Amino acid sequence: MSFLPRKYEDLINLLKSKAVPWAANHAAIGTTSAAVTAMLAKATTAAAKLQAALDARESAKNATVDLDLAIAALRRAGADIVKQVRTKAATDGDGVYVLAEVPPPALPGPVPPPGTPTGFKVTLNPDGSVVTAWKCANPAGSGGTAYTIARKIGADGEFTQVGISGMRKWVDTTLPAGSPGPVTYQIQAFRSTAVGPAAQFLVNFGVGGGGGGGVATATVVSAPKLAA
Repeated sequence: MSFLPRKYEDLINLLKSKAVPWAANHAAIGTTSAAVTAMLAKATTAAAKLQAALDARESAKNATVDLDLAIAALRRAGADIVKQVRTKAATDGDGVYVLAEVPPPALPGPVPPPGTPTGFKVTLNPDGSVVTAWKCANPAGSGGTAYTIARKIGADGEFTQVGISGMRKWVDTTLPAGSPGPVTYQIQAFRSTAVGPAAQFLVNFGVGGGGGGGVATATVVSAPKLAA
């Protein structure tokens, strides 16, 4: 490890502290009085430069804070005037924007249709009702999305709408006990102006467990697919 510290302040303080013993014993330690005097002068200069640099850094930090405050105040003032221009244009027409040399606000584009349901899950309640849940990534800025739920019993059955939900969850309380074959649920997101793609999910119902008594089970056995 080097005897001389790397930190500026530590180096200055160390060499200043050594000036007296080194000057008093210069010959015995192999140096000269002139070398020690020159070193002390450099330490004094370095200390002054260090303090000046620290002061400059503090001054720069304060100046940056002052600048940020001034820019924030300027931005608020400009935003207030732009808001006033837009308020005036709402009553007097777009010519106000021409006079102000301010672009009119962009018209919002159409919101894409709702997304496709995915991640379908089912669980059985003790009363035999079926809790269905799913995910659906809908476009940003859309609202009021709901979901229609249709159900088909057996491979040859027909889809019948059995529910509407405002959440990504619905409880099927009308599935007949002992329904033959698999049950297919079809979920489709919609809102007042658009309808998303429908997705179908195949569910098998059965009995699991042993020991003389079975436990009713429900399992999603197919990946989501788009409805035809």
